Amino acid sequence: MERIKQEQQLQTVAQLLIQSNLISKIEIIEYQHAAQSSKQTLLRYLISKNLFSAQQLALLLSEHFGISYFDLDSIDFDLIPWQLIDEKLMRRLHVVPVFIRGNHLFLALDDPSSQASIKEAQFHTGLYSIPIVVEAPKLTHLIERICQRKLSQGPTNYLETTRTIEHIEITTSSDEMDTSVNFKEDAPIVKFVNKILLDAIKRKVSDIHFEPYEDSYRIRYRLDGVLVEAAVPANNLANRITARIKIISNLDIAERRIPQDGRFKMRLSDTLSIDFRVNVCPTVNGEKVVVRILNPDTPKIDIEELGFNAFQKKTFLAAIEKPQGMILVTGPTGSGKTVSLYTALALLNTDEKNISTAEDPVEIKITGINQVNIKPKVGLTFANTLRSFLRQDPDIIMVGEIRDLETAEIAIKAAHTGHLVLSTVHTNSAAETLTRLNNMGIAPFHIASSISLIIAQRLVRRLCEQCKLLRDDLSTKELTHLGLSVNTKLYKACGCKQCISGYSGRIGLFEMMPISSSIANLIIAGNNSFDIFQQAQAEGMLTLYDSGIEKVRQGITTIEELNRVIVN
Repeated sequence: MERIKQEQQLQTVAQLLIQSNLISKIEIIEYQHAAQSSKQTLLRYLISKNLFSAQQLALLLSEHFGISYFDLDSIDFDLIPWQLIDEKLMRRLHVVPVFIRGNHLFLALDDPSSQASIKEAQFHTGLYSIPIVVEAPKLTHLIERICQRKLSQGPTNYLETTRTIEHIEITTSSDEMDTSVNFKEDAPIVKFVNKILLDAIKRKVSDIHFEPYEDSYRIRYRLDGVLVEAAVPANNLANRITARIKIISNLDIAERRIPQDGRFKMRLSDTLSIDFRVNVCPTVNGEKVVVRILNPDTPKIDIEELGFNAFQKKTFLAAIEKPQGMILVTGPTGSGKTVSLYTALALLNTDEKNISTAEDPVEIKITGINQVNIKPKVGLTFANTLRSFLRQDPDIIMVGEIRDLETAEIAIKAAHTGHLVLSTVHTNSAAETLTRLNNMGIAPFHIASSISLIIAQRLVRRLCEQCKLLRDDLSTKELTHLGLSVNTKLYKACGCKQCISGYSGRIGLFEMMPISSSIANLIIAGNNSFDIFQQAQAEGMLTLYDSGIEKVRQGITTIEELNRVIVN
């Protein structure tokens, strides 16, 4: 059916060429025979012969196929995402990816009659492809320029070499090398999954969602805390993609009834490996897979990048400089707790200190720190590891998360006996953390005497500095309600080639509560979290929302983004 449709389109194009007096009927017949002999489409053959103006033909094709015309002279070469398609494929299909908008890839081509080329490019990139017609000579020149650039750069960039994508080294959780890439029947799926993983790493994605639905299948990225669609593969590929991920994660591919957890490692170069955590969950439409990327290069461990104001920075530094006590960072998953803790560890990491961490898993490797991956299946729990640390002559201990009474008791004991302890708890605010510990079974006196600082935090997206725009659509009443003066300069997200969404990166919002003597007395007296919250505010603590308003006032983020993350 599709072939018949394509032939009909070509016949119409031939008629258009004749009607436009660009070619005669006799010539069309001759060229059709010549095109068939050379195994080319009629359009490809006519383009190769330069029989008429390239722009004239491109505009004619644009009008006939209902596809936008684009002048390649107007594009910035440095912004072309040419890494998405390898050199051989680019030459064979005669297409170039020119820019990305969300999960849509705009594909420059000179022969829109070739639907097969568009579909093949879409399969290899994993992005929904939108064709745009360009002039053939300009496209040829662009392809040659891209290929020359690839040649001059060499195979050093792991994100830009097809060979790396096809032969990437993946180690399963059992430390056995995965060799399924060598089986020809798996090669397209292996390459597709590798391409998705590499693209996600390049774009600093935190999680990849592979989601089956009744009539479709989609892949989404968690990018800057927000899910965005990355690819829509054919529905019949769902089981093969899931099987591939389960194989490299050392999971049972035959088991589809219960959730499974696994992990794998991707070696990108001699010096860089990326760890991935995998969860597979059965749904009514098939198995949904979520892959967490533990990229050691993603977080920037720098106190100036966290988003502290002057008071918060001073409070944070004062707390980590104490020789003993406990610092707790709280917030939901993905709120930046790990980066905050690692920032503290990086500042404390000197030759005079013995630092040990217990994590599930280790997310950022730092030279000079003794890091332990928790393995509950073999009995290596947070509590057992903490007990071992206390016999290792530690100065500073970091516990990935306090989940139970046993871990909490050992951590508090360590904080009482001359050690600085850092950890996380899952609560919504700084004051609620005290209630959580109390509910675990920790006595109020031990809480008040061991904890020196509690930090609640969230992450909001930063406005892109290249395209953010001033806004004037808020009334005086709305500004007053937000605690902003009428002269405050507010910005809104726009979107450009660099950021796509109007945002680029994220920054922290913080509710920082040092345990003063007044707050300690309230804890011991059994006051509730609201009383403690009010006392902390009286002592100068900013709420998470107030911290966000501060960032809005500084032009770092938007009201909409703040309201998305924080409920006032």
